[in-house]
Amino acid sequence: MTHFNLNRRTLLQGGSAALGASLVNLNMPTFAHAAASVPAETLVSAAKQEGALNVIALSPNWVFGKMMTDFENKYGITVNPTNPEGSSAEELQAIRSLKGQDRGPDSVDLAPSFALQAVAENLLQPYKVATWADIPAEAKHADGLFQGCYYGIISFAVNRDVVKNVPRSWADLLKPEYKGMVSMGGNPLRAGDSFASVMAAALANGGSFDNIAPGVEFFGTLNAAGNYNPIQSDKGTMVSGQTPIALRWDYLNLTIRDDEAGKVDFEVVIPNDGAPFGNYYVQAISAHAPHVNAAKLWQEYLYSDEGQLSFLAGYAHPIRFAKMLNAGALPAEILAKLPSPEAYKDVGFASQAQIDAAKNMVAEMWPKTVKIN
Repeated sequence: MTHFNLNRRTLLQGGSAALGASLVNLNMPTFAHAAASVPAETLVSAAKQEGALNVIALSPNWVFGKMMTDFENKYGITVNPTNPEGSSAEELQAIRSLKGQDRGPDSVDLAPSFALQAVAENLLQPYKVATWADIPAEAKHADGLFQGCYYGIISFAVNRDVVKNVPRSWADLLKPEYKGMVSMGGNPLRAGDSFASVMAAALANGGSFDNIAPGVEFFGTLNAAGNYNPIQSDKGTMVSGQTPIALRWDYLNLTIRDDEAGKVDFEVVIPNDGAPFGNYYVQAISAHAPHVNAAKLWQEYLYSDEGQLSFLAGYAHPIRFAKMLNAGALPAEILAKLPSPEAYKDVGFASQAQIDAAKNMVAEMWPKTVKIN
């Protein structure tokens, strides 16, 4: 996927099946919204009568695998997955090309820019889940045509076998001791997590969703100080110490931390200056869904406590994270695995118009400001 939104394929690669299996079965405390999140019996009955749910682009190798199985077992509805590693563009094409067919997609999992495109083409139908009020207004369509479901934020993965003092803030990254150590997942003109890193740096340096310039200037300063490492960070370079401080999505960094436990000492840090920048994926129901009630019930499941904690099991943050944290609905076992859980309360989401404008500014400023040989 070439757009700048949270890359689901990368997210899928960052999931941990074993972790998901262990976390979603934890005993959860009572949650204030639990009663409201129980789907109506009339909906359950209608969905069971349809007997099937068609989903698309949901990888069985991430948390969606267990969630689809759990949904089947819970309601006796057969889940039919297609194109498990598909893109948002392919999801929309499936709605168009399979209109009126029983095998057309019922529910879709989209990047926000593609959700807006789907709205413009009348490819979606409105539905507001019982926990609708918990979803931030900036992460949902006012009429219920789509709503954010899970997100990631930028973190520092620090290889402590190489880095003596762990940086705790964006400002720390400018210290001389980190010369040649700070890298990203690629060029921000092409890589979504690198663009998000620039936006997060902007928020920590006087910028805003409407002004990403301070973020570009921060990386210009970082490069001029000799601290910016233009090598694209990935698991291999992080483990080898070639990119000992990697700015990447938290779900990727946390998974690598767990995978390498006992071999490489990684610490994942949520910087303590500036508000976290969240990039999310949305759920929506096809306007031509052949099993519309099953699609609605699937949405209710995804936004219930059970479904939201399943996303967290793969280190993708459920859209209701802040509300659930405030209500004491997140098990201690999960919170203990997260760096600075309280930081996620302040996560902010930019509109698509703000992201588009920021992309244009990065494209204009990056080559002139961050002069990389």
